[in-house]
Amino acid sequence: MKKHILAALVLCLSSSAFAEPIETINTTDSTVNSTSNSTTTVNSPPPSAISPSINTSNSDLCTVGVAGAVQTQILGISAGKTFTEKNCVRLKNAKTLYDMGMKVAAVSVMCQDPDIFDAMMNAGTPCPYDGLIGAEAKMMWESRTEEQPAEETVAEGILGNIDEDQKSTLIGGGIVALLAILLLL
Repeated sequence: MKKHILAALVLCLSSSAFAEPIETINTTDSTVNSTSNSTTTVNSPPPSAISPSINTSNSDLCTVGVAGAVQTQILGISAGKTFTEKNCVRLKNAKTLYDMGMKVAAVSVMCQDPDIFDAMMNAGTPCPYDGLIGAEAKMMWESRTEEQPAEETVAEGILGNIDEDQKSTLIGGGIVALLAILLLL
């Protein structure tokens, strides 16, 4: 009970205090003079020419991809191209004809290769000639040797059958090679 009386007495004797606002004005004048020397170093990766990716894996296509890149401190050039491999196309065509039951046509497609033609003649089973097979075909092939498939020379293989697309590729490759040589000088 003494605690209650003491608490009531403290409440009665306490008074409220109110704070009056005080206005404070601060004025500061300052002058800052600064001089600095700074150096900025930028570390960047070296320039790189990245050749295009040509994916021909796990495909049923007869294409071969070729890509390359040249890089100097100033200029980078990259290029890529796909080429069709003729023997692969020949094999696929012959297999398709054989699967359709056209065996003579399949053999005829394969006989376009000079090595296959020679092998067939040496085996005594000449390639078909204009619908003829066997001894009749052999007689026709022997009388018309100019029509037999012949091996290409290296110059004919490279320069003989160049189409417009291959010409533009060779010209572009030559320009890239010339620029690379000039940049390296």
